[in-house]
Amino acid sequence: MRIALLESYYGGSHKAWADGCQRFSRHDIDLIPLPAQFWKWRMQGAAITFARLLDTTPDLILASSMIDLSIFRALTRARLAEAPVAMYFHENQLSYPQSRRQNHGWRYGFINYASALCADANYFNSQFHLDDFLAKLPLMLKHFADYNELQTIEEIRAKSRVLPLGIDLSRFDEHRVQRRAGGQPLILWNHRWEHDKDPAKFVDSMIELAEAGYEFKLAITGERFGDLPESFHRARSLLGERIIQLGYVESFADYARLLWRADYVVSTARQEFFGVSVCEAIYCRCIPILPDRLNYPHLIPEDLKAACLYQNNRLTAQLRYHLDNKLNLDTSALRDAIAQYDWRLMAPQYDAELEALLNRHRPR
Repeated sequence: MRIALLESYYGGSHKAWADGCQRFSRHDIDLIPLPAQFWKWRMQGAAITFARLLDTTPDLILASSMIDLSIFRALTRARLAEAPVAMYFHENQLSYPQSRRQNHGWRYGFINYASALCADANYFNSQFHLDDFLAKLPLMLKHFADYNELQTIEEIRAKSRVLPLGIDLSRFDEHRVQRRAGGQPLILWNHRWEHDKDPAKFVDSMIELAEAGYEFKLAITGERFGDLPESFHRARSLLGERIIQLGYVESFADYARLLWRADYVVSTARQEFFGVSVCEAIYCRCIPILPDRLNYPHLIPEDLKAACLYQNNRLTAQLRYHLDNKLNLDTSALRDAIAQYDWRLMAPQYDAELEALLNRHRPR
């Protein structure tokens, strides 16, 4: 099967997913990427660019979520009408938290809605994400004065499925190092440096721990899009001697070794549709300290949720509990729960889903 993969934001987890699709699928995948910048323009204009760049006739088209699929299908209907089109939702703008400076209302969420409506199949990276998207649709549609088209929600539901993110976890194995016994615990924060990951909450908690007399080291990694957040300026000022890493780690080998060395991985995210960086750290046997919401509860075995998930503003209390009691959690069980997302297991599921989609749309 010849598949055209349209990735309009080729960076970070989007890039890793697209590369994994191409590398591990048994099908012939033609990846057409656009740079990971100007996300609003990608949402609106990428469809026009892809309609120009896709100059072949694939059997099937798989489009990542940062695209107006209705425009793409309109522009390519004459030559690509027979090719089924699937959307892969990494995120959606209906429930993505807007910063105070954005204030774009329903505009980009409506693009996600229209794209899901005109796709032949929609794949969401987690059950949480699918449920959240469907729950947000009536809130948006009821916002409009008339002809709300609420019945379209069931149309979208009927052609939507969960297809978890594939992650190349096995590559971490060759860089495994042993943790130093008896040293100060290393706390890791490995997320994008943006408002929806709430770095200020993490830094506040670390300062509280330090002021309470706890000994620990910090590694703050993740991609940076712009200036250093003010919270990280405070971290460098007040926690400087504890920080062993502040900034993106360019070398994968160095990043992998850092994850194997870390004792805890912390999230303070206000939105997380899957949680790739946390999954990578858990695979490297970090103990996760995560909010009891979003997709995080789905990543943790039931009997370990009380130790790994914190409620509301109890991050510092959860960390103190671990540091005081030196809990010996079963990191093998945590790792096993994450290992199912390795591309070597996920790729056959992707292939089967896309083959079934093509078979449903072949002329009888």
